[in-house]
Amino acid sequence: MAYSVDVDRKWQKRWEETKLYKFNPENVDKKLYCLEMFSYPSGAKLHVGHWYNYGPTDSWARMKRMQGYEVFHPMGFDAFGLPAENYAIKTGIHPYDSTMENIRTMEKQLREMGATFDWDYEVITCLPEYYKWTQWIFLKLFEAGLAYRKKAPVNWCPSCQTVLANEQVIDGKCERCGTEVTKKDLTQWFFKITAYADELLEKLDELDWPEKTKIMQRNWIGKSDGAEIEFKVDGKDLTFKVFTTRADTLYGATYVVIAPEHEIVDLITTDEYKQAVEEYKEYARKQSEIERLSTEKEKTGVFTGAYALHPLTGEKLPIWIADYVLATYGTGCVMAVPAHDERDYEFATKYNLPIKRVIKGIGDIDDSLPFVEYGELVDSGEFTGLKSEEARIKIVEKLKQEGRAEFKVNYRLRDWLVSRQRYWGAPIPVIHCERCGIVPVPEEDLPVLLPYDVEFAPTGESPLKKHEGFMNVTCPKCGGKALRDPDTLDTFVDSSWYFLRYPDNKNDKEPFNKEWINKMLPVDKYVGGAEHATMHLLYARFVTKALRDLGYLDFDEPFKSLVHQGTILGPDGSRMSKSKGNVISPDEYIKEYGSDVFRLYLMFGFAYSEGGPWNDDGIKAISRFVNRVERFIDKFIETRNNPGKTKDEMGKDENELNYVRHYAIKGVTEDAERFQFNTAIARIMELVNALYKYETDVEVKNIKFYEEVVTDLIRLLAPFAPHFSEEMWEKLGYEYSVFNQKWPKWDEKALQRDVVEIAVQVNGKVRGRLEVPSNATDEEIEKLALSDKNVKAYVDGKEIKKVIVVKNRLVNIVVK
Repeated sequence: MAYSVDVDRKWQKRWEETKLYKFNPENVDKKLYCLEMFSYPSGAKLHVGHWYNYGPTDSWARMKRMQGYEVFHPMGFDAFGLPAENYAIKTGIHPYDSTMENIRTMEKQLREMGATFDWDYEVITCLPEYYKWTQWIFLKLFEAGLAYRKKAPVNWCPSCQTVLANEQVIDGKCERCGTEVTKKDLTQWFFKITAYADELLEKLDELDWPEKTKIMQRNWIGKSDGAEIEFKVDGKDLTFKVFTTRADTLYGATYVVIAPEHEIVDLITTDEYKQAVEEYKEYARKQSEIERLSTEKEKTGVFTGAYALHPLTGEKLPIWIADYVLATYGTGCVMAVPAHDERDYEFATKYNLPIKRVIKGIGDIDDSLPFVEYGELVDSGEFTGLKSEEARIKIVEKLKQEGRAEFKVNYRLRDWLVSRQRYWGAPIPVIHCERCGIVPVPEEDLPVLLPYDVEFAPTGESPLKKHEGFMNVTCPKCGGKALRDPDTLDTFVDSSWYFLRYPDNKNDKEPFNKEWINKMLPVDKYVGGAEHATMHLLYARFVTKALRDLGYLDFDEPFKSLVHQGTILGPDGSRMSKSKGNVISPDEYIKEYGSDVFRLYLMFGFAYSEGGPWNDDGIKAISRFVNRVERFIDKFIETRNNPGKTKDEMGKDENELNYVRHYAIKGVTEDAERFQFNTAIARIMELVNALYKYETDVEVKNIKFYEEVVTDLIRLLAPFAPHFSEEMWEKLGYEYSVFNQKWPKWDEKALQRDVVEIAVQVNGKVRGRLEVPSNATDEEIEKLALSDKNVKAYVDGKEIKKVIVVKNRLVNIVVK
């Protein structure tokens, strides 16, 4: 039958009946764990972005299976969290009901994609059999001192009515709803990710990840080598410390800046400046950390009326508060050196504060202020004349002897805030007892079930707080009255370990069997969006390392190799959105063209890591290509059945086709391995063209060789157009299934051509073609090109300025 959705359904049914893609645990020594980031079931259907993640990755997994790997390719749903809850609030349907309904729809769509997912290993994070073990991980981290509770200024979304982690605030706005984020003091649960800052940084170099993602994580962790220097407050028995990476500029400090929320501010502010300071503190409180750190934002601040004493000169330095300094970074206090820091320079210029140069450039360098590079110290007492690199050590050593400084490493990374004042999440498994304090829920009492009958509309308080049946509990330690924790866990806690659950998803005794999981992990290929670089990918690395240190895992990293897909844009080149009317619905195109055409277009029409605008003409062209392949197969079968005169030897035509065949096998294999699917499919198209040429131009054919090339074509095409290729394989009369065939291998000898055709250009325009020996020297090729009659017509009587030979490709003759 001609390719259509009916072909898709036929083969999907056959694959399921024969369990073609069922993972065989007995072949674990050949395992290849291929995983896409699972999706939120917060919308009713899969969109083209899901397809762009899952379809091409499935093609890669199919190729690896044909290469002999026992591919483990599971799928599940990241079903808790704000997206699902907000969808439920919007529709008025309970989060559990809407989530499970959406999951059923998405499961159906994923099956219709024809993906190789082994559904026996599915995980759904909102089901008790999963979140029981999310709670178990929380308790293990709590026991190890890696989960703790403290009061802290946190990011608060007034619209979502919940706390947000720093990573969920984008340009000062809630990542989910776009509302301006404010600050609020709340007691929250944190995971101590900072305990792993060094290892998270150091191990990045060992990972086969995109360099951009590694840079994002390095910057997010933000390691700074520097020193803490103590300053005394003039006229008070108070001191504070500043963190600096540039102790060499200490003599240039002309004022001090402290974070508005720093505890020392109230102790040092004079009566005269108290009102201005209080008003400014309130102003700063309403801004997110992202806004405060923005380099584009105008610097503001107020004087406290207090002064600090310079630790080396004893000079009085005015103490200001400013929103560009955060209490959560370093010490919350900064020595301002306006001559050698752009931010301090801008602030000093605005408020007319002193600017003192203490570093000059070395050699022929522009050292106009602010001069932020290393150089030679000037006007710096006994350190004058030293280079910055030496001075930054010696100045600290001098102060260290006096007990007023120490070398210090600082990190931008903050502990991971994991509690949420929302309903749709895993309940935090602790009990609050007036007598015993915080008591972990005993393991035998897990899971702490999330009740169904809860009013979950956001009020600013945890919805579970109002559910007496949930909240009131007996303390497991003393037997007295106690309360459950009303908060739920951030959905990123669920996704920080889901890859560990897949291989052992039915285990009801433990989250995973240690021996088995250490055979199955780490994930060999992980595919998903780059937007998760500083959230999910960082959190998963932390949880893996923590569980390793607790004795449950034998590996350091969860994902060996990582690939990011790009973004498919609307036909107008902008991001898809319902309001713009540019959303592409996969279902409509699949109904018209079939899922293989849709999949092929996603892989051929875009560079996978980049994406680009959707184009209907592109998918129509792919549909024509698929039809062309089918017409060719029909022609080949006719020729095979009625061959006429044939031959057994390999002539010039066979050698030419054999070259294209092996060139295609090599190109498809290498490019698909690198997720460069567009060029891989281009190689297949070249092979189809060469086969058509052989079919139509060669009268006496080598049928045995011809059939070998045709079977290679279908095997190469199979991962990218699985249903269509199965249909063609069956049409050719071969045994089910094409996916039980071995992946073709190329022969390097077939790629060594005795003679190659090269183009000859004159001033960049092709004026002739030559067949030359592949081992010809540049001089021989130049001679042949200049003697060609077609070329001579364009060069005779002209001055030849230059002849450029590109080996086995072209000659360019430059004439005047």
